[in-house]
Amino acid sequence: MHCLFVGAGSIAASYADGLGDTALTLAGVCDLDSDRAESLAAGHDCPAFADLDAALDTLDAPLVVNLTSHAAHAAITRTALEAGRHVYSEKPLALDSGTAGELVEMAVDRDLALGCAPASVDGPTQQRARRLLGEGRLGSVQLAYAHAHVGRVTDWHDRPDSFLSIGPLYDGGVYPLSLLVAWFGPVDRVRVADSLDTWPAEEPKQPDADSHVEATLAFRDGPTVRLTASFYAPHRSREFYGLELHGDDGSLFLDNTGRMAPDDDAVQYGGLGRSYTTVPPQSPTNSRRYIDAVTDLAASVTAGEPDRRTARRGAHVVAVCNAIETAAAKGGPIDVATHGVTDTDMRALTATTPDESRMSMPPIGVGCSRYRGDEYVDRKASIATALDAGYRLLDSAELYGNEFRIGELLAAPGTPDRDRLTILGKVWRTNHRQEHLLAACEGSLNELGIDAFDCYMLHWPEAWAHQGSLDRLAQKPVDRQETLTFPTDGDGEIKPASVSLPEAWANLEQVAERGWAETLGVCNVSQSQLNTILDSGTIPPAVVQIERHPYQPRSELVEFCHNNDMTVVAHSPLSAPGLLEEPVLAELGETYDLSPAGVVLAWNATRGVVPIPSSTTDEHIVANAAAVATRLSPDDCARIDELRDPAFSR
Repeated sequence: MHCLFVGAGSIAASYADGLGDTALTLAGVCDLDSDRAESLAAGHDCPAFADLDAALDTLDAPLVVNLTSHAAHAAITRTALEAGRHVYSEKPLALDSGTAGELVEMAVDRDLALGCAPASVDGPTQQRARRLLGEGRLGSVQLAYAHAHVGRVTDWHDRPDSFLSIGPLYDGGVYPLSLLVAWFGPVDRVRVADSLDTWPAEEPKQPDADSHVEATLAFRDGPTVRLTASFYAPHRSREFYGLELHGDDGSLFLDNTGRMAPDDDAVQYGGLGRSYTTVPPQSPTNSRRYIDAVTDLAASVTAGEPDRRTARRGAHVVAVCNAIETAAAKGGPIDVATHGVTDTDMRALTATTPDESRMSMPPIGVGCSRYRGDEYVDRKASIATALDAGYRLLDSAELYGNEFRIGELLAAPGTPDRDRLTILGKVWRTNHRQEHLLAACEGSLNELGIDAFDCYMLHWPEAWAHQGSLDRLAQKPVDRQETLTFPTDGDGEIKPASVSLPEAWANLEQVAERGWAETLGVCNVSQSQLNTILDSGTIPPAVVQIERHPYQPRSELVEFCHNNDMTVVAHSPLSAPGLLEEPVLAELGETYDLSPAGVVLAWNATRGVVPIPSSTTDEHIVANAAAVATRLSPDDCARIDELRDPAFSR
């Protein structure tokens, strides 16, 4: 789609930079400063104009991108709409609520698309924070603090007059306001507001509007928000565009509501009574570019459904800013016009589409085993930290003996909603007979406090002699634990049970038939044993969990599983002795800014395998989650594959 840029200032270059990767073409550039227009147009082989009417008459450009100064936005948008053009406007949509509403209605009446910045609402860090909200982690959100410390525009902008004439609300305040409205729906009223004209006396340029504004906002169906917008507070102060939300069950911090680029540390979550934990991305993320929002608007036009949602939001934000100014001047409360903005269904906004082939699974999980060599450790705190850091896959097993501890976490306030978690369970090899297997599964479900597993698995394909119930194994004396789980005869040899793999799998299928598991799986299995299950069973495995790391990559088995729509989960991905001291991992870590452990986890993720490291260190838990967002090159994966050691054994 051809588009016309109106305004050729510094922000126009940011929009133009991404044009080459889109279906948009720059048909022309218009600016009152003909030199600026010609400079930008020359780089895109298109004509330049100093008069908007002339540009509209000359060009076949159905979309106008309004990048003029703040006060000019409304007039330019009106002219373009009157000419029958779709419009995307930089923020704010207007400086007056009534005018903003008229522009939206004009677009509706003429069946034109109308969009409004900021595009950062859909940025990668904002989306990550929104997912946490949608998972119910905060409970009911009742209080928030938002900042827009634009700073001394005279220090960082070559043409600060436009900023100084309107004040910090309409330039910086729109970032947190737009995000909050997208998340919680409309502001109902401004409870109270105040403004100050603080500014250095020695500055040659003085603001026409108050330079510092504070307000308390009541959202119709959301929190009460204290907003601070300032030209006086430096934009390099501790709070720039930060947003902190506080709910009944936890808190969330987003360091920059205007951020367009990915950042591992930008989002933090704090459960009730717990310190903040960083929530890194767990999959590759790209920057949100300025032109992306224009592309989205153009796509709505092509689809025959001209979009006006961001314009309605922009009009409502203008109404909020107007109401803040009124409350600061005359006192509050002041009601705010919604301009068609409706309440937001956060869960709908954060819903995910499941994979229709393999079992849909998060890219990394937390191994819940208590075993650390010959010692047992309490995992409750580290599992809680993992949940805080964004892990949504829990690998449990009756052998670990701590399912009741996990159940306590799942029942605690601030835990992600059950449908946002993937919970794996495993029956121990002493319980392969049908009555024992079903009792074990039912007991595990009761301990965890859930109705069904996402996947229930055979911990090992071979059966051992039953020695008794494994309920709350972790609470039993260690020698009793060993007797129950590792049965031996008089010579100290393991006592097997006469339960074949086909029989054990048939017993496992009873779990699915009773509705106790969505899918079934098997751990520590060979390809031959998998074929036995596939040949004898009626329900194929959805998940195969194996020990996998560079010394033991199991590449043929992984390929077999993927070809048969089975998800591969890698347990013990980091614990092979000597692995993390391998020089090649340190070298690749320098390349990808990862630790050797992070390289191994990224290698698994790149190969389509879900690792479940089992760390008890907070720093490592966060770093492991961040590592799986990295994809290694084929050549670098091949270098890691060369570490394969056929003689490896534990």
